[in-house]
Amino acid sequence: MSLSPARLRVLVAALLSVSFLGALDHTVVSTSLATIAGRLGALEHMSWIMVGYTLAATAMLPVVGKLGDAVGPRLIFVLSLVLFLAASLACGFAPDLGWLIVARVFQGLGSAGLQLMSQTIVARVTSPRQRPRYMAVIGAAFPIAIVVGPVVGGLITDYWSWPWVFWLNIPVGLVALALALAAVPRLPGGAHPRFDVPGSLVFTVSLAALVLAVTWIGDEALRPAAIACAAAAAIGLILLVAIERRAVAPILPSRIVRSRTILACLGLSLVVGAGLFSVVAYVPTYVQMAYRTSATLSGLVPIATVLGMLVSSLLTGWLVSRSGRYRLYPVAGTALAASGLATMALLPPGMPLWVPMVVMAAVGIGTGAFTNLIFAIVQSAASRDDLGVVTATTNLVRQVGAAVGTAVVGGVVGFAVAAGLPDGLDAATLTPAMARSTPEAVQDRIGLVYHDVFAPVFLGLACVYVCGVVIAVLLPAGRLTDEVPTVGSELETAESRA
Repeated sequence: MSLSPARLRVLVAALLSVSFLGALDHTVVSTSLATIAGRLGALEHMSWIMVGYTLAATAMLPVVGKLGDAVGPRLIFVLSLVLFLAASLACGFAPDLGWLIVARVFQGLGSAGLQLMSQTIVARVTSPRQRPRYMAVIGAAFPIAIVVGPVVGGLITDYWSWPWVFWLNIPVGLVALALALAAVPRLPGGAHPRFDVPGSLVFTVSLAALVLAVTWIGDEALRPAAIACAAAAAIGLILLVAIERRAVAPILPSRIVRSRTILACLGLSLVVGAGLFSVVAYVPTYVQMAYRTSATLSGLVPIATVLGMLVSSLLTGWLVSRSGRYRLYPVAGTALAASGLATMALLPPGMPLWVPMVVMAAVGIGTGAFTNLIFAIVQSAASRDDLGVVTATTNLVRQVGAAVGTAVVGGVVGFAVAAGLPDGLDAATLTPAMARSTPEAVQDRIGLVYHDVFAPVFLGLACVYVCGVVIAVLLPAGRLTDEVPTVGSELETAESRA
């Protein structure tokens, strides 16, 4: 469906507002987490405020994608936004942790629909060549939220009351809802309205078990539960394969995974999740310990990374929309990011802080060159009836890669730091402030331990990006067209051009 330029601009503004809303909520809440849990008297269980949201948002992606294909993305988008706003209101009124966790689960459900349907709607109303530009604009919400969210969360926590962390969503969401109702067209559902209920249930439970397993495996007290969840996920996967082979409308149609273009994009999405998101979570700690900086200054390194992503993503989207050619950017981007992470591994101790800032900015530039572009590519290789499913699968692979990568990096860092610290220092209770209060010689030793622990971590993540280079080289060359999609398949066209 083709829209007028004015209506398309209003639509993009609505989708950008909603994407920013979901991304900002996550970063604002993470900053206020300890305060919220402390006020509710459940500091020891505060991780569930984030885990409940993440579980719901991740596990529901394929289900929401299939629903969007079946009944049309506009309905799912509006319902998701209403659910997100209602859950935000409920979060602010939470009298205890149980109430808050349930409300956060519903927030996560709404967030999954908002994220996914925004990308699907863009794919339904633009041509393949237009998509990289608009995907980059909507994708800009994430890096901007990473920069703005912690500041907003800190200000609300320090100078206001914690319910406004959630109620902040209401006015922004209502404006986005009004824009969406006016600008999002009534897009029809797909040709396969049947829904795979058994497969969706088994998949959701299995994925939830997997996320819990990788979340809990680093906690010694929860390790038996993590192993049980991993076993349940493995059994669920076997059961899911059996169900999907007999399903009339499986949640992941086999025709999708037969496309070389789609498989390559899924591999690149996994690289983004495992290669970048996992390291960004731990870079501030590394900088505080190895470079002896404050928490505020340590935030400059991830900020440099996401700003590099933002600039690169917007520039790449504009360039691909002009030429239609896309293969160069994933190849060059993965190579640049791999070089940046390898450089991080080789940096000697005692370098000025601007050095890791520049290097990690290069990693961000490399990743931004393809992180949003692959959605435009993968959607151009799928039929209109599979847009929701293929977009959901690409997001899902990234989320799982981030969860597993973060768990692995966290486990390696925790074990290696504990083994390398000088006698008398406990890794479980050592904070950057405590480290800076120790004698100069001890500070040097702590900084060297963190440097030596993170060097192989950076090198391992560089290897992940090297795998990304191979995947990007295997991505079929092609050219995005100017044709706005109609009913039918674009898969054969894209593959034949490859």
